[in-house]
Amino acid sequence: MSRVPSHTTVAVLLGGWSAEREVSLSSGKACAAALQRAGFKVTPIDVRRETVVSELQRVRPDVAFNALHGKWGEDGCCAAILETLRIPYTHSGVLASSLAMHKEKSKAVFRAAGIPVAESMLAPLEEVAASHPMKPPYVVKPVAEGSSLGVHIVREGANAPVTAVLAERAIFGSHAMVERFVPGRELTCAVVGGTALGVIDIVSRGSGWYDYEAKYAPGGSQHILPARIPADVYNACRRYALAAHDALGCRGVSRADFRYDDKTGELIVLEVNTQPGMTGTSLVPELAVHAGLSYEELVTWMVGDASVDR
Repeated sequence: MSRVPSHTTVAVLLGGWSAEREVSLSSGKACAAALQRAGFKVTPIDVRRETVVSELQRVRPDVAFNALHGKWGEDGCCAAILETLRIPYTHSGVLASSLAMHKEKSKAVFRAAGIPVAESMLAPLEEVAASHPMKPPYVVKPVAEGSSLGVHIVREGANAPVTAVLAERAIFGSHAMVERFVPGRELTCAVVGGTALGVIDIVSRGSGWYDYEAKYAPGGSQHILPARIPADVYNACRRYALAAHDALGCRGVSRADFRYDDKTGELIVLEVNTQPGMTGTSLVPELAVHAGLSYEELVTWMVGDASVDR
């Protein structure tokens, strides 16, 4: 992968005001440090609603490295600002980011492309809290959030529905996504520059599933790379990750998450992350290293891939 001239000035956009602010701060600081080690002139910008445009106009970067996560940073809103200002930026463009962030809309794209997904529906929070919207086991999750925020698993035989969603309206909005629960293993695969990398089998500790703590706490999960799964399943993950990336129109780096039931052989795509985490416990840097690409080389490539009209 080619190296970008080290005199390139890069504004690393981090923080923001979504529920994933702390994750973004961690990702952004790690990216900024790696870019500085690679020789770039780096200016971190803690994105604020009132000042993001003026800060970008003040810094006048050659490239904006978008390390934001969650709403307003990962859903196409920040990309739209950068398109308007004509500042080349990393990751996916406006439409792909918006589609990927909305789990139900992205599923429609996946189905049309022949990519397997679990049955799901959108339901008002009041209905989700009043009675089971589908036969357990199922999962209740926000339709446009990440980092496992607000996710509830309703196990088989559960008597009560999820009443907690009523107190989590700030995360959910008016509706929740209700999805058939697929048992088994959590797998993930990254796409970098149109190439699917390896597949990680994520073994979570504590709660037993890949929740917020398992994602970001040191020792919260074990990453088995390469995943010890049948070769045909491994290759299917790589094929579906690239197909989902292309179907959404993603650019740069993305990561597809899967559930694999090793008892029945069912493999489904859960979602595509257009701005996957870049923290010390994150999956994409680990997958890149496994493919022979250091952290510094990865972020350098991402800067070189930056553009407008994405």
